[in-house]
Amino acid sequence: MTRFRTLDDAGDLKGKRVLVRVDFNVPMDQGRVTDATRIKRVLPTLQELVEAGAKVILLAHFGRPKGKPVAAESLRPIAEATARELGRPVAFAEDCIGEQAAAAVAALNDGDVLMLENTRFHAGEEKNDAGFVKALAANGDVYVNEAFSAAHRAHASTEGLAHVLPAYAGRLMQAELDALTKGLEAPARPVVAIVGGSKVSTKIDLLKNLVAKVDALVIGGGMANTFLHAAGLGVGKSLCERDLAGTAQAIIEAARENNCAIVLPVDGVVAEEFKAGAPHHTYGVDAIPETGMILDIGGLSVDRIAAVIDDARTLVWNGPVGAFEIAPFDQGTVAAARHAAARTKAGQLVSVAGGGDTVAALNHAGVSEDFTYISTAGGAFLEWLEGKPLPGVDALRQTA
Repeated sequence: MTRFRTLDDAGDLKGKRVLVRVDFNVPMDQGRVTDATRIKRVLPTLQELVEAGAKVILLAHFGRPKGKPVAAESLRPIAEATARELGRPVAFAEDCIGEQAAAAVAALNDGDVLMLENTRFHAGEEKNDAGFVKALAANGDVYVNEAFSAAHRAHASTEGLAHVLPAYAGRLMQAELDALTKGLEAPARPVVAIVGGSKVSTKIDLLKNLVAKVDALVIGGGMANTFLHAAGLGVGKSLCERDLAGTAQAIIEAARENNCAIVLPVDGVVAEEFKAGAPHHTYGVDAIPETGMILDIGGLSVDRIAAVIDDARTLVWNGPVGAFEIAPFDQGTVAAARHAAARTKAGQLVSVAGGGDTVAALNHAGVSEDFTYISTAGGAFLEWLEGKPLPGVDALRQTA
């Protein structure tokens, strides 16, 4: 099992300048943070560093300023929100490098917290420029990465710093890496993956990687229609990428070669229009009317997914299995999510989920607190599922 350097390996941090890369790319409205979830999730690490007597220096990006200062994308209001959540002052520097940053860092006492201005105000951030990395590193003795959601980007503050300063995973990053390791790298078997969403085209790499790693792959949502079409079944006016029938067949063949069971819907909830409360009926997948759209899985398919989950010890979930945003086409996703949550609460399943739509769907089902781990990192979580390297994570791996 891969070992990552964590704060447990960092030793005594009293008086040390600790650069903490966070992802505070939070929702804003008229200069105020409207959802502080990402700030709240790193509070345990910040509090631990404060109590250890470290000088805590926060690095973050916000928006897409493209290498130039943009007043509307300043981190100042986010520093103020962080102070409210942390319950202690958070100083702010008008730049993340240079004299202003150095002066703000020099003014810190042990246990103080400082936020530096948006790292993306400098072009060197996204280019991972060595000179910019050096300028950032000048303000720190230790580097802590708490931004898994940005770990798929090889930027100066997410990857470059880890090569020039002693580097460790923060508690949030550690929890994420522990969960992902349990999900696919060293899972308890059997392992089941549920992959939903609208299009196969956005998840080809994901599906190809999973069929080589899991024991069963449940495919739902709009993408299931492409697989049904590839099997010669009519899907009416449902969302379907007919030109990817060959790709779907290739994924099915790869699954067969890897002894991975592909689980497709056997029935679907069908309506003639996509709107809340639209008249609907459940049909077997071999009897979908030409004028209908499959908008959710039916009861038999829910039972089939539940049976697969019952046989599993590990579940990885990315994407809803129906159009959960609109009732009554949320019922399949909700039922499957609640079944997985119940198995998890009973200690019979390790459940790891992630991706924006997935998080929203599990929140809608009221089970977010019951899964083993839910990742809010969209791109990084998806690239991990796809088996792609994550530069910010790889830089924290133990070499000894």
